[in-house]
Amino acid sequence: MSSAPKPEVRSSNFFDADAARRRCLGFRRRILAVSQQVQALHVAPAFSCMEITDAAYHGLIRRAGAPSDDTFLMSKGHGCLAQYVILEALGVLSSDDLAAYCTPGGRLGAHPDYGTPGIEASTGSLGHGMGMAVGMSYGDRLLGADRTVYAVFSDGEFQEGSTWEAMMMAANLKLDRLVAFLDLNDFQGLGRTSESHPAFYPVLDKARAFGWEAVEVNGHDGLAIVEAVRGREASDRPLLVVCRTVKGKGVSYMENVPIWHYRSPSPEEYRQALAELQEISG
Repeated sequence: MSSAPKPEVRSSNFFDADAARRRCLGFRRRILAVSQQVQALHVAPAFSCMEITDAAYHGLIRRAGAPSDDTFLMSKGHGCLAQYVILEALGVLSSDDLAAYCTPGGRLGAHPDYGTPGIEASTGSLGHGMGMAVGMSYGDRLLGADRTVYAVFSDGEFQEGSTWEAMMMAANLKLDRLVAFLDLNDFQGLGRTSESHPAFYPVLDKARAFGWEAVEVNGHDGLAIVEAVRGREASDRPLLVVCRTVKGKGVSYMENVPIWHYRSPSPEEYRQALAELQEISG
């Protein structure tokens, strides 16, 4: 009798796709646990960029932690819980830090604050992150620092004129050590981007017209994200990785449902979400 075929192992050097999938399920469960401590928080936006953030920390950033050999910027500040739980797993933040999330005396707020271990900039005022990332990357060049800047953006903030001005500057300066991830979940606040701002698309063509190398991937496939960065073609341009994602990814009642932009699950909803994530991991 022939043995059953072995499951496909998807990996690229040290980045294992199955291990990444398990990590991200665990991170989502951790975020859900935090959601039971406070009245409201950005669960769905964090779930949207979970694989992007994990791919950056576990597949791209050298010596991830604090301090790091590379720089990570969560320009999409309302997605910071994805970053917080990873920093906790890396030992940069503590479980006490997460337990005090958004409480008096706690150091973790609803948006990242500079000075918190592992946080490179205060973000969340959408439209400012690209300018900061460009400044960081250009500063590294002037100082001769061997560092790459990785930054995560929302599609809502990619409608800010300041974002495109900074992108044009990045191309003019040939900042090839700048990698931007666009969390393209087709939502901004409580509405679909494609319905309220159809002229936003196609974003790939716009980025290329501004002098960037740009590629599109499944934003919930960590390996695809890592390989998109490692397989880049240009050596003198910044890179934009457009990540097609689902807001609230992983929990059926959250996926693409606008109200979950800023809301905590009830105890019953929490149990359902945990059950769904456990089923996927089985």
